[in-house]
Formats: sequence, C-alpha cells, structure tokens
Amino acid sequence: MRKYPRNVLIATLASLLTDISSEMVVYLLPLFLSAVLNTPVTFIGLIEGVAETTSSLSKLFSGYFSDQLRTRKWFTVVGYGLSTLAKISLAIAGSWQAVFGARFADRLGKGIRTAPRDALIAESVDEKIRGAAFGFHRAGDTFGAFIGVGIAALVIFLTQQQSSLLTRQTFDTIVLISLIPAVIAVVVLIVGLREIKPTKLQALPSFSLRGFDGRFKFFLLVVGIFTLGNSADAFIVLRAQDRGASVLVTLLMVMGFNLVYTLLAQPLGKLSDKVGRQRLLIIGWVVYAVVYLGFALSPNVLTIGVLWAGYGVYYALTEGAAKAFIADLVPSEKRGTAYGLYNAVVGLLALPASVIAGLLWQSFGAGVPFVFGAALALTAAVLFGTQFKVSQSK
Repeated sequence: MRKYPRNVLIATLASLLTDISSEMVVYLLPLFLSAVLNTPVTFIGLIEGVAETTSSLSKLFSGYFSDQLRTRKWFTVVGYGLSTLAKISLAIAGSWQAVFGARFADRLGKGIRTAPRDALIAESVDEKIRGAAFGFHRAGDTFGAFIGVGIAALVIFLTQQQSSLLTRQTFDTIVLISLIPAVIAVVVLIVGLREIKPTKLQALPSFSLRGFDGRFKFFLLVVGIFTLGNSADAFIVLRAQDRGASVLVTLLMVMGFNLVYTLLAQPLGKLSDKVGRQRLLIIGWVVYAVVYLGFALSPNVLTIGVLWAGYGVYYALTEGAAKAFIADLVPSEKRGTAYGLYNAVVGLLALPASVIAGLLWQSFGAGVPFVFGAALALTAAVLFGTQFKVSQSK
C-alpha cells in the first residue's frame, strides 16, 4: 500500500469508524419511517432532501470560515462530534418529526466537518498522488459502510428472522450499537489529526464565485444539473422493498454496493491521476444513467442487487475524482470555500431532487424517478464532455 501522510491516514480511520456507525442506521431509516412510523413516501423524500440540503449548506459556511480562521482540524472534530450526539435522539424518536430533527442534526455535523476535512487532505498530500489519496480516503470510508451494514444485517438476522418488516426494538438496538464506533472516531481525530494552515488568508471575505477558475464554475453548473436527478438513496431502498426484498436482503445488497465501492475507489482515484479527472467523471455519470434506467425497469430483487453493485462503480469513478479535480483548480487559501460551494450546489438541489422523486413516484409510478435521474445524468455527461473536448483542443 502506498504510504500516505499522517492526516490522510487519520482522516480515513475516522471516516471508516464513523461510517460503521452511520451506515448501520441510514439504510434502515426509510424502512423505520415507513414500517414503524407509517410515514408517507413524500415525507420520507422531504426528510432526506432537507437533511442533505442542511449538510451541504453548512459545508459552504464551514469551508469558508476554515479558510478565514485558517484552521481545519477543529471544524472537523466538532462536526464528527455533533453527528455522534445526534444519533442518541434516534433511539427515542417516536414520530417522523423527531427523526427529521435527528437527521437534521446529523447532517449539520457532516456539513461542518466535510469541507475543512477535504481541504486538509488536499493540503497534506502531493498533487501528483492527490487522486489516489482521495480514493484511499473514500475506500476507507466505504469499507466502514460495508462493516456497518454487515453489523446491522447480523443484528436483524439474530433478532427478527421471521419478520420481513423492521421492528422498533431491532432499530433501537442497532442505533445504540452504532454509538460505539462514532465516539472512538471523535477521540481518534482529537488525538491524531494535525493542523495545516492555508498558505495565506483569502483577500476578500466572500461566498461569491468571483476569482475562481472558469472551469470550476462550469463544473458546478454541470454538477447541479446532475444532482437535480440524484434523489436520496432512500428511494433505492424503497424500490428494493417494492420488488419484494426483505430488510435483511436489502442490507445484503447494500453491503454488495459498499464492497464494490471499497475495492474500486482507490484504484480508480489513482487512475484519475494518470488519465485525468474529467474522463472518469464523464464515464461515471454514464454508468449512473445506465444503473438508474435499470432500477426503473427492474423486474425482480436479483436485478436490483446487480444494479446496486453497479451503483458502487459509479461512486468509485466519481467521488474521489471530483474532490481531486476541485483541488486541481483552486489554490490552497480558497479550497475550504471551494469545497463548500461544491457541496452547497449539491445540497441546494438535494431537496428538490428528493421531493420531485417522491412526487413522481406517487403520481406516475416507482420507476419514473429513476428515468428522470438517468436523463439528467446523461445531460450532465454530454455537457461536461463538450467542455472536455474544447479544453483538450486548446
């Protein structure tokens, strides 16, 4: 394994532990809301959309202030700590409103930590291996998700083999177990993470796009188009249930997704260092479109499982490459703000994306939101491909 700097290793370990915690719960939330709290699908989409919007908008502010205050570490620590505290409230949630509050706090914590942490990773590693480093971080993060979903699946297997629907007792048990790795992650960050200050203070305190590379602005535009069709993964969970998947089978499919993502994230991140980030992003969006069309047309549970593995390929192609691409375009003193702007675009459109998906599902059928997402992904790929050809010809 390539030797990465201390901050990359610590951030990866913390992400691994936190994703063990988070992924034990997140894929069960739509099932908990639906089966235990009898929440309509439209409200589930609203909860997920608002949660992701909260996360992404707070990334904008935390990234900006981490540039202004020239500190990354403590934004990261506070963000992970808040998400840990938010999980406690899930164990006592008795309504969809209570779940909404817990998801809001959890995603706020994610928003506070993500942009400063990504900026810290970018500043801790040589630009020649930046893609590989972000891919390594994503691999660790997703391996944690694989472990977390595996633990949740084991608890479900041991506690409710005879029930195809999630029970309240099982959900509460899983939430309490999830607190253990979350607390350890916060301790690891406090002890192990080292501060790296940006090279200089940003001249004009501003959230605007002024002064950023034109390619970065165009990238945000294309990401926005893609995101409008990228509804919450809760709809994939509901699609699997719609096709007859039990809670346990659904979690096994999520494990398959995370395993594929884990195995491919670092190699594909490294590949982006060699062949270019744009090429991998275009391929990734095309893969997404194919997978989402598959979800729309899927006739059975087996097909859903195969497609979910393909969904892992999309993530491995794009997540590390996108973050490395931003670092390539933006100087050190503006990276926190740049990551914040990127996540703000994603977050502002996460809410309408999930609300639109919920309305399309209820009005026209379960397959229609996935067709919509596939169409916008192909649009984004074509636009970005056109810009890519122009830049290559210069």
